[in-house]
Amino acid sequence: MGSSGKPTEDAKKIRRYKRNLREEIDGLALYQMLARSTKDPALQKLFRKLAADESRHVDLWIEKLRDFDEVIPDYGPSLRTRILGFIAARWGVNSVAQMISKFENDAFDMYDDQPEAISEGLREDERSHARLFQMLASDEGPGASSIAALEGRHRNLSGNAIRAAVLGANDGLVSNLSLIMGIAGASSNSEVVAFAGIAGLLAGAISMALGEWISVRSSREAHERQISIEADELKEFPEEEREELTLIYQSKGFSREEAEAAAGRIFKDPELALETLTREELHLSPIDSNSPFVAAFSSFALFAFGAILPVIPWLITDGLVALLSSIGLGAVGLFALGASVTLWTGLNVVYSGLRMLFFGLVAAGVTYSIGFALGAWLDIG
Repeated sequence: MGSSGKPTEDAKKIRRYKRNLREEIDGLALYQMLARSTKDPALQKLFRKLAADESRHVDLWIEKLRDFDEVIPDYGPSLRTRILGFIAARWGVNSVAQMISKFENDAFDMYDDQPEAISEGLREDERSHARLFQMLASDEGPGASSIAALEGRHRNLSGNAIRAAVLGANDGLVSNLSLIMGIAGASSNSEVVAFAGIAGLLAGAISMALGEWISVRSSREAHERQISIEADELKEFPEEEREELTLIYQSKGFSREEAEAAAGRIFKDPELALETLTREELHLSPIDSNSPFVAAFSSFALFAFGAILPVIPWLITDGLVALLSSIGLGAVGLFALGASVTLWTGLNVVYSGLRMLFFGLVAAGVTYSIGFALGAWLDIG
């Protein structure tokens, strides 16, 4: 380092520019994927505009690196971005809106202390992107409802559903791995362990399915009741309901005249009026009315998927081989599920996977120890 300390400062800038470049390339790739994942021309135009913003950001950091005669890194989209793009292409933009909103919120102030970015307007762009995805994720504001309407008809999988899928599989894996280890610690009979594992799988999956069915069914009945009341009020007191919608639009920033005009157009179609009031006043949407049978089956399948992993070895072998294989399969599943959580937490993949692995194996170790102690005390063979 020179006496002025400039080489160190330059090195810090170069590292920062490369970090910014990697983030912006990720954003550019993601918005391009989202634009290809929707057939709505308005949304395509929106995502292309966001991609254009990110492309301008990429060019800025490339230019800054060239000022230092740096070789421009050949960054590609991260694994997380590729997975989000795949999910959006398969299940629609709405399926990833909440996860992207989380990442955009995390990046809300990333340029607040970077003068180069502030002078080029990057800070305002990032804040605008964050606000946009907050609206998309919450189904509020202009354009958001179009996503709900478009995607909800045929691609009814949200970011919450993906998270529930991962957590459901994790519940099955952790609970059944712990059960199997407890039985294995108490008994050396492999058939008993295999039977206990299958019984635990079925009991847990059925319990999850029944609980989900009751939850979704009760929620759906409550929503249907609210919508029915709203339909009656719309029929009996149309002017009052129209005034309510006008006030709602005013609260969103419309002038009185604009709000009245929008409400007037909507109330020309009774079905559209009911749908709009249901969404704006009751904060309900078609996605709130999922089939309880589909939800129950999904919960059963996801819990069973996680729970079957530690059972498999006991169905094909026995003894120490079965025990170690069961722990091994469980460990792979725990790490994979923990890593997949980073889709919406944004944490490091390895850290998240190892954290899930650690706690899962601790739970399995505790139950094995308890089972071993009980087995010795009760003299279980």
